[in-house]
Amino acid sequence: MKRYHVTTFGCQMNAHDSERIKGMLESLGYAEAASRGEADVILFNTCSIREAADNRFVAHLGEAKRLKSERPDRVVGVGGCWAQSVKEEVFERFPFVDVAFGPGQVHRLAEFLTSDSLTAQGYFEFEGFTGRLPGKRERDFQAWVQISVGCNSVCSYCIVPSTRGREVSRPPGELIEEIGHQAAEGVSEVTLLGQNVNSYGRDLLSAERVSFAQLLAMVDAVEGIERIRYTSPHPKDMREDVIRAHAELPALCEHIHLPLQSGSSPVLKRMRRTYTRERYLERVALIREHVPDCALTTDIIVGFPGETEDDFERTLSVVEEVRYDGAFTFVYSPRRGTEAATLPDQIPHAVKVARMERLVEAVQRRGRERAERFVGRTVEVLVEGPSRTDPSRLRGRSRHNKVVNFDAPSRTDLASPGALVDVRITAATSQTLTGEQALLARAAG
Repeated sequence: MKRYHVTTFGCQMNAHDSERIKGMLESLGYAEAASRGEADVILFNTCSIREAADNRFVAHLGEAKRLKSERPDRVVGVGGCWAQSVKEEVFERFPFVDVAFGPGQVHRLAEFLTSDSLTAQGYFEFEGFTGRLPGKRERDFQAWVQISVGCNSVCSYCIVPSTRGREVSRPPGELIEEIGHQAAEGVSEVTLLGQNVNSYGRDLLSAERVSFAQLLAMVDAVEGIERIRYTSPHPKDMREDVIRAHAELPALCEHIHLPLQSGSSPVLKRMRRTYTRERYLERVALIREHVPDCALTTDIIVGFPGETEDDFERTLSVVEEVRYDGAFTFVYSPRRGTEAATLPDQIPHAVKVARMERLVEAVQRRGRERAERFVGRTVEVLVEGPSRTDPSRLRGRSRHNKVVNFDAPSRTDLASPGALVDVRITAATSQTLTGEQALLARAAG
């Protein structure tokens, strides 16, 4: 039996794509290898959103080149957004690569592996959804569900529209059928994926068109689904019906990831984000009104071209005002082919780093304060497995998307992965909660 090894970089959409790559390969008779050295097919599913991901990937390619030289019959493949972004030069720069494919061409990997081709092949047209391929889930009780692909926004710093194409939604009936099958297989938590989930359905024919809020209600009605999450929304499209859904749908979790990127309206305009600081804060106020205990997380970019000290202070003030439960923070790095890469007033690296340190301090301080509200409360936790830092304890995630490490009453009472347990929270940091299992485990669903 031939074996494969997949290394994944980047976002949840890439993680989902990798599950489909694995499922497709296993449907062809391949088995997963524990390391690259044991694999007949070495694959990289790449990201090109930030420079750091590019650099990590290129470093990993060095090992693949060495393994290929030791066994020339190995297949080395590169897929994902980075491959799409350098499609004109991937084989010239890395002649040992046998096959390259963009995010919309995952299925062509199977064609390559089952063909008699002796030459390198590249597949970069936008053709379909990885969601229609067989999948191999990391956990039996959790599933990604791709509801759309591509993006119609024109953010000046972002390469996604050129790597994943225009936005295309999957029909709701197809999605509900997929989620129904997943629930029948034991999935209790689904995460809906899209570059902008809020705009789901706008491109569908009127006969099958539903809004994102309506889709959420349809998923909530699927028997066996206990938790619904989604990522990522866009503030410009965050409507009141979606916010109300968090208060009205039992399975929809009390967590919204609402990317800010900058707290300065002038910077947001240069970013082409199409909302202002004031508009963003109005959305936050609406969330707090309808879902007071909702956990809010965000994305923030530091050092965008032309960002002044005053602009940065405005970002800090939003962090202080909103009091996020957590944030993904990034130092701006230019991406080839984007408008932002050509803008004047690029910020010196030292200034970016100094601002990042101040931002991280504010985010962690406010995150810790927000986490402390859970101390003394009992929260529902979906068990994922042993704690990563202490195998004698369990690890899971609350509906607010907080990691919870906790003690069970005894070793014989340890809940199995996929179970829902009630945990009394005894301590909190900005990143995690700690507690003790309050009740015996109860099976999801």
